[in-house]
Amino acid sequence: MTRRADVVVIGSGQSGLAAGYHLRRLGVEHVILDAQVAPGGAWQHAWDSLHLFSPAAFSSLPGRFMPPQPGEVYPDAGHVVSYLADYEKRYELPVQRGVHVEAVHRDGEFLRVVTDTGGWQARAVISATGTWWRPFIPAVPGRADFTGTQLHTVNYRSPGEFTGRRVIVVGGGNSGAQIAADLAHSTELTWVTQREPRYLADDIDGRALFDHATARRRALDEGRTDTGGVASLGDIVAVPPVREARDAGLLKAQPMFTRLTPGGVEWADGNRAEADAIIWCTGFRPALSHLAPLGLRVTRGHIPTEGTRAVGEPRLHLLGYGDWTGPASATLIGVGRPARDAAREIAALLAAASA
Repeated sequence: MTRRADVVVIGSGQSGLAAGYHLRRLGVEHVILDAQVAPGGAWQHAWDSLHLFSPAAFSSLPGRFMPPQPGEVYPDAGHVVSYLADYEKRYELPVQRGVHVEAVHRDGEFLRVVTDTGGWQARAVISATGTWWRPFIPAVPGRADFTGTQLHTVNYRSPGEFTGRRVIVVGGGNSGAQIAADLAHSTELTWVTQREPRYLADDIDGRALFDHATARRRALDEGRTDTGGVASLGDIVAVPPVREARDAGLLKAQPMFTRLTPGGVEWADGNRAEADAIIWCTGFRPALSHLAPLGLRVTRGHIPTEGTRAVGEPRLHLLGYGDWTGPASATLIGVGRPARDAAREIAALLAAASA
């Protein structure tokens, strides 16, 4: 059975909900399809100690402030899940759960969305699937030879399962620093990074990062000098657990090793470290396989966009994958503006088609 909707939104994490909010305000008929059986997007799968980089008031979706979490300056992942579930309910967003989108095809005047529960025809599609579902692990020599446990950020939950074990954490970004700090007190930890860790100043959090990303986008749009973006400030937000472990001397990074051995890792100079487990905090790639039939992807898996609109398919918008789909658009506070812009463009497209 094929159903129709003016707009199909793929994904009901923070980006999909922000899109739904703005489409609803504009009176655009839409449906939000989500593969998860519960609300909360990727946040419901995060490790136990994960906290936001910003206070609740600065981590909000459009239309509704996130309430503060009692006893916490920076809310934890569970609080975010509760907020997203309440947001979805408050605005009566039309989310259909347990629906896995397999592909999007051109179909004359429509885009045809193929799912495991049937098809949809839409005049426009917003892809908001994020990156969590496509973890990246680099092709390091010897990976298949290592006899211990290997897992990615997406599989890590708590330090309890590693107590007393030799653990190597790979990655110098926020996830690597936070998980290393989580493990520093109860494991024999080795933290490995591509370059010396770059901490942002202790007084910088997500508020400043969003402002910096927005200022960079404004400068680029106006033809002024590129300010360098958030990456120019550093790689790691010094949230309290990271700051405490760093100041206690527990976060001493080692350079990247050259290969894995059956019992651990080896560096170019021949030094080795034994390990029972390796946790790869090495990032993600955009989860865009459902858009492959449209033939839009270029280098590094990105789809060229103007704002959020795909250059090669004006009926498709991408939301929440990173700065290339809007300044700080992969964050709670940052996704609101590009979601609004996408909804407005789609509303104009639909109005022109019906004129």
